[in-house]
Amino acid sequence: MKSRTRGRELALQFLYQVDLRGRSAVEERERFLRDEEPDKEARKFAEARIEGVLETQPELDRAIQEVAQNWDISRMAVIDRNVLRIATFELLHCKDIPPKVAINEAIEIGKRFSTANSGAFINGILDKIKSRHVDKHKPAAAERSTLPEEAEAEPLEADQPALPEDQD
Repeated sequence: MKSRTRGRELALQFLYQVDLRGRSAVEERERFLRDEEPDKEARKFAEARIEGVLETQPELDRAIQEVAQNWDISRMAVIDRNVLRIATFELLHCKDIPPKVAINEAIEIGKRFSTANSGAFINGILDKIKSRHVDKHKPAAAERSTLPEEAEAEPLEADQPALPEDQD
């Protein structure tokens, strides 16, 4: 498992504890990370996510709440809420993380740790946050993917047949 993915999982586990036990759990952060993960890089990545979410939580919760139609953030599943907070932090504050990566990682972690419906729920919320907060502030020249060339999808060949349109 990649250290960044593992770091996000550690951050989720710790933020879950904070959500359930309150801010007193924050004092145990160092010990938790050291006990749970031997990889220093994963711990460092988790620490940055934990610190970022805790410092900007009111802003993150507002961004989530403004797009979560018919969902109060306090009524969301604890895991989903914290996956959303981590990914929203990355979307709004981590310019080195491509938005697609932040969203895809959140979807996968949500599927792994929460319910079968969490992936779609998380995707819907984060896509709206990306549209409102990331895309509208991005200059047109920056619209291109920041992923390495080999990670980008291959363009369709001109001689490939077009997919049929939906017929209602």
